[in-house]
Amino acid sequence: MDLAYTGKTVVVTAAGRGIGAAVVRTFLAEGARVLGADVEVSAELKESGALTFEGDLTTEEGAALLAERASEEFPDGVDVLVNGVGGLAGMPITGLDGLTEEVWQRGFDLNLNSAVRVTRALLPQLREAVVSVASSVGRWPSQGPYFYASSKAALRAWSKGLADDLGKRGIRVNTVSPGLITTPLWDEYGPRLSKEWGMESFEEFAQEFPAMAHVTAGRWGTPQEVANLIVFLGSPAASYITGADYLIDGGMEKVL
Repeated sequence: MDLAYTGKTVVVTAAGRGIGAAVVRTFLAEGARVLGADVEVSAELKESGALTFEGDLTTEEGAALLAERASEEFPDGVDVLVNGVGGLAGMPITGLDGLTEEVWQRGFDLNLNSAVRVTRALLPQLREAVVSVASSVGRWPSQGPYFYASSKAALRAWSKGLADDLGKRGIRVNTVSPGLITTPLWDEYGPRLSKEWGMESFEEFAQEFPAMAHVTAGRWGTPQEVANLIVFLGSPAASYITGADYLIDGGMEKVL
C-alpha cells in the first residue's frame, strides 16, 4: 500500500526514544519530511535524518517555540502532527492518600496538556491529521497511578471533541491506545511496579506479565507495531477515519 507520504511534512513529539523514535523512522522511510521534538534530543533522533527540536513541550512556551520552528522548516504547513509526550516520569505509584497536587498536575501536563498546547500552537499550520498516543489504561482505570489513567482517558475524550471541531477544516483527529509495549517507560516504572507486586526482579515481571494480564498474543508489543498504526492513521489511506481510538494491546482488553 502506498501511503502517499512523499513530500509530506510531519511533526512528532517525544521523538527521541521508544514509540516516538519508531514513528520518526517510519515516516522518513515513507518519504515524509519530519521534525522530531523532545525535551532532550537523543543520539538516535540526531542520527535518524529528521530535523530536530529540543524543548519542554509540557509548557506553553515550549509549544510556541516548536510551532515557530515548524513554520520556519515547513512554510507551507504541517500535514501530520503526532502527539507522543506522556508517561510516568518517576512519579509515585499511589492511591488517593498519597496523591499530591504536584503529582496530579504533572501527570496531566505530561499526558493531556502537552497535546492540547502543541496542537493549539500548531493549529494555524495544520492541514491533514492529528494522531495522539493515549493508553489502554485509560480504558480500564484502576487504583494508582490515578493520574496516568485519568489523564490518558481525558486525552481520548479531548481528541474525540477535537475531531468534531477540526473536521470542518478537513483535519482528521484520532488516538491510539497501546497496551504492553517495550518502551523506555518500563525501564524506570517496571522495577518499581515489580516491587509493588512482590516480584524479585523486573525480568521476572516482564516474562510473566503478558499471561497475568491475559494478553491473547502472549507477548509484549513493540514500538514499531504502534508506529505502523500511527503512520497509517496519518495517511490518506485513512481518509474516512476520524474521532476514533485504536486499541493496540495484543487482545488484552476482553470487553466490547
